[in-house]
Amino acid sequence: MNVKKVIEYIVNWLKEYAEKSKVNGFVIGISGGIDSAVTSTLCARTGFPVLCVEMPIHQDKSQISRGKKHIEQLKNSFKNVTSEEINLTATFEEFKSAIPTYGNLDAVNLSLANTRARLRMTTLYYFAGIRGYLVAGTGNKIEDFGVGFFTKYGDGGVDISPIGDLMKSEVSEIAKYLGVNDAIIMAAPTDGLWGNDKTDEDQIGASYPELEWAMKQVELGKRNSDFIDRQKEVFDIYTKRNRANKHKMIPIPICEIPEELKIE
Repeated sequence: MNVKKVIEYIVNWLKEYAEKSKVNGFVIGISGGIDSAVTSTLCARTGFPVLCVEMPIHQDKSQISRGKKHIEQLKNSFKNVTSEEINLTATFEEFKSAIPTYGNLDAVNLSLANTRARLRMTTLYYFAGIRGYLVAGTGNKIEDFGVGFFTKYGDGGVDISPIGDLMKSEVSEIAKYLGVNDAIIMAAPTDGLWGNDKTDEDQIGASYPELEWAMKQVELGKRNSDFIDRQKEVFDIYTKRNRANKHKMIPIPICEIPEELKIE
């Protein structure tokens, strides 16, 4: 990958989209992870105003620290970058106190984890609304179109997706070129929805390099029977998650009424 050319392409794409949309800038949720760090830096390079928003909810201290350091670095490098910190922990706890939490404990915990992402999405759109900004998504290709590892109408609720055609490994290449903090580059990827150090690999059962390999095998037309041992296991993990999360990757199904039924 020609990293310099890819960066220039994305920055120009962002600028052109913002100009055509007649918006005032971009708003981005900063997690302390590599995807939000790269996305915010690319947006900053457009020259448009960029608002970085921290939205901790029982967040691991290391994630908060990395996020703050990135924002500080970005603000020192770009005069068009500002930031806000909105602690949503109390809001999340208030929500929990208002809803029933009985039933399958795993399902309840997963729903609450996704609620965190949806509270953050709502917050980003609040700022987008009052400032006339676009919400810039931070999902990469393997997450958004491979295993569907994002929250529907949470971190998946965005206006534009600058890095949605880049694999996680490619995002890492860009991060190094952009000078993103080493602590962010080296940190184990996590969605930050559990209030602990649970990584993406812990949840998925495979690393991003493994998942990228599996995605490539599917594109080549390979099947489960073509592999053995760990490769077979990873291929199964990828294909099962891809099937289960298709509803996140395709447009909302619309019940299209035959015209003749609309005529009396």
